[in-house]
Amino acid sequence: MSLDHRLSAEHEELRRTVEEFAREVVAPKIGDFYERHEFPYEIVREMGRMGLFGLPFPEEYGGMGGDYLALGIALEELARVDSSVAITLEAGVSLGAMPIYRFGTEEQKREWLPRLCSGELLGAFGLTEPDCGSDAGGTRTTAVRDGDSWVINGTKCFITNSGTDITGLVTVTAVTGRKAVSDSSGARPEISSIIVPSGTPGFTVAAPYSKVGWNASDTRELSFADVRVPLANLLGEEGRGYAQFLRILDEGRIAISALATGLAQGCVDESVAYARERHAFGRPIGANQAIQFKIADMEMRAHMARIGWRDAASRLTHGEPFKKEAALAKLYSSTVAVDNAREATQIHGGYGFMNEYPVARMWRDSKILEIGEGTSEVQRMLIARELGLADLSPTG
Repeated sequence: MSLDHRLSAEHEELRRTVEEFAREVVAPKIGDFYERHEFPYEIVREMGRMGLFGLPFPEEYGGMGGDYLALGIALEELARVDSSVAITLEAGVSLGAMPIYRFGTEEQKREWLPRLCSGELLGAFGLTEPDCGSDAGGTRTTAVRDGDSWVINGTKCFITNSGTDITGLVTVTAVTGRKAVSDSSGARPEISSIIVPSGTPGFTVAAPYSKVGWNASDTRELSFADVRVPLANLLGEEGRGYAQFLRILDEGRIAISALATGLAQGCVDESVAYARERHAFGRPIGANQAIQFKIADMEMRAHMARIGWRDAASRLTHGEPFKKEAALAKLYSSTVAVDNAREATQIHGGYGFMNEYPVARMWRDSKILEIGEGTSEVQRMLIARELGLADLSPTG
C-alpha cells in the first residue's frame, strides 16, 4: 500500500476547521474548567454541532460519512490545545458509539447512533474492573438470564464519559456463561457485551475521580446491583464480547495515538512560542543551541508519531490488517507525548510548573497515554505476537 499520508482537500479543510475551533474556542476557556475539575458542557455541545462525534459514521445514522482518518485529525488538533476535550471525543466515538455501529442490530443503531453522532448523548464502554485491568479476560461482572431480562451484577472502574448529564448508555462486558475447554484448565468464561441505559435501577455512578490529569473530562466507577435490562440489549452475539472489545481497542489505539501526537505537537507549539519571547542573558532563549536541539528533537518525534497513526488509520480505512500498526503507533506516540511534555516543561523552567501555562496541563495529561486503552507493556506483547514470537517455547 502507499505510504503517502498527505491529506486530501476535504481532510485538510477539516483539520483547519478543528484547529481554528481549538485555538479560538477551547484554548481561552479550558484552563478554568480544568482547574475546577469541571466538565465543559458548552464546548462539548459545540463539538456536537460541528459534527465531530459523527465523523466516522454513515449519514444514514446521523454521521458525517467520514472515516477513521478524519476522527484522528480532529483528535490531534484538539489535543494540541487540550487533552480533556480530546479524550471526551475519543471515548464518545471509539468506545461509546463505535461498538453499537460495529456490532449492534439495526434497531440498536437507529435507536442510539443519531443522538450519539449529534453529541446530544455520550456513550461509555464499561470494560475495566478494580481487579481486572490489562487482563480483561478476568472479568468478574456477571449477567444472568431471568425471563426476558439480563440481571447484571459487578463493578467497573476508570470509565470515561460515564457520569455526565448527557451520558445515555454504558456498554458493559459481563460473564454470561462458561464454556468447557479441552485442556485441564476447566471451563473458561464467556463474555458478552450488554447495553445499559443511564438511569436504569440498580446502576450507580460514583462521584468523579480525583485525577492527576484530564481534569476536565469525566471518569467514574460504576456499580451494578441486580440491574435489569431487556435481553434485546445484548450487543452482537452472546459470548463474543471479548472478541468485540479486542476489535474496539485495536481501533481505539489509533485514536489514542492521534491524541498523543496532538499533545506532543502542542508541546512543540508552546515551546517554540516561549523560546521566542523568553529572554535570558540579553537574548531569546531560542537563540541557544541547547534549546534549539531540544525543540528539534520534539518536532522529530511528533512528526514520526503522526506518520505512525496515519499509516494505521489508512490500513483500517482500506480494510487491511492493522493490529500491529495500531500497537506500534500507540506505543510510540504515547512515549513521545511523555518525552515532549517533560522537555517542554524543562524549556519553560519555573513557569512550566505553573498551571497557567498549557505545558503544565500537558505534562499532567501525558502519563495516562502510556496506560489507557492498553499499557505500553501490552502493546509490546501485541507487537511481539504479531511478529510470531509469542508462541515460542522457553527452549526455543
